[in-house]
Amino acid sequence: MSDPALVLVAHGTRSTRGVQMIAALAEAVARELGVAVSGRDAEQPGISPVRTAFVDVLGPSPAEVLRDLTDPAGESVPAVVVPAFLASGYHVYQDVPREVADSGHPAVAVTPAMGPDPALARIMTMRLRAAGWRPGDAVVFAAAGSSDPRARQDVRRAAAMLTERIGTPVRLGYIATGTPRVPEVVAALRDSGTDRVFIASYLLAHGLFQQRLHDAGADGVAEPIGVHPAVVRLIADRYRAAARDLVRSRVV
Repeated sequence: MSDPALVLVAHGTRSTRGVQMIAALAEAVARELGVAVSGRDAEQPGISPVRTAFVDVLGPSPAEVLRDLTDPAGESVPAVVVPAFLASGYHVYQDVPREVADSGHPAVAVTPAMGPDPALARIMTMRLRAAGWRPGDAVVFAAAGSSDPRARQDVRRAAAMLTERIGTPVRLGYIATGTPRVPEVVAALRDSGTDRVFIASYLLAHGLFQQRLHDAGADGVAEPIGVHPAVVRLIADRYRAAARDLVRSRVV
C-alpha cells in the first residue's frame, strides 16, 4: 500500500511570485519526503506525490484534487491535507472541511495549520536581521488580518513567540483586516520618539500585502517567511504525524 498523498492547501494569489513560491514549497517538501510532485516528475510506484490546491482565486480546489486521488484500480488513495496558513481562520475551519466533505473522499486527515509555531519565529528573526534590524530597534509584527477571532488569537500567539525570540516587545499591526493598521503603528512609534522601526512580515509569500508594507514608513521591511528549510520540515512533520495516524486507523 502506498503512503498517503500530501495535499498542500494554500489561499491562492494573483501574484506570480506567490504562485511560484507555493510551487517551490511543494517541491521542497516532496524532496524532504522523497516523493514526487504531481505533474512535474515521474511518479514512482507505491509512492504518492505531493499535490497543491487552493481555497480562493486559483484552482484546483482541494475537493477537485482529492477526487482525483485514485490508484490504477480506481480506488481512492488516502490523503493528508496540510493547510499552508499562518493562522487558523475561516479558510482552515470552514473552507477546508467543506472541500474535504464535498470531495466524497473516504480517507482524509487534515493537519493543523502551519502557524503559529516557534520555527516561524526563528525564520522571522533571521529575516529581520537580514533587513538591518538590530537589538533595540522597534519591531512591528505585520499580519494580513482576519475577522475570525481564532485567527486573531493565533496571530497574537505568533507575535508573542517573536517577542520571546528577539527579546524585544513587538507591536502588532494588520495589513488588510483589523486594527490597528501597520502604517498607524509605525507612525505611533515615530511619534513616541523611536529612532528605528522595522516591520516583521508574517506573510508566507510576496504579493500585494508585502508590497504595502514597503509603503508603511518603516526603516526596513523583512522578507516574507517564504521557502525555508524550517518551513519544509514543519510541513513534512505535520504530514508524517497525520499519515501515521491515518494508516493506523485504516489497519485497525
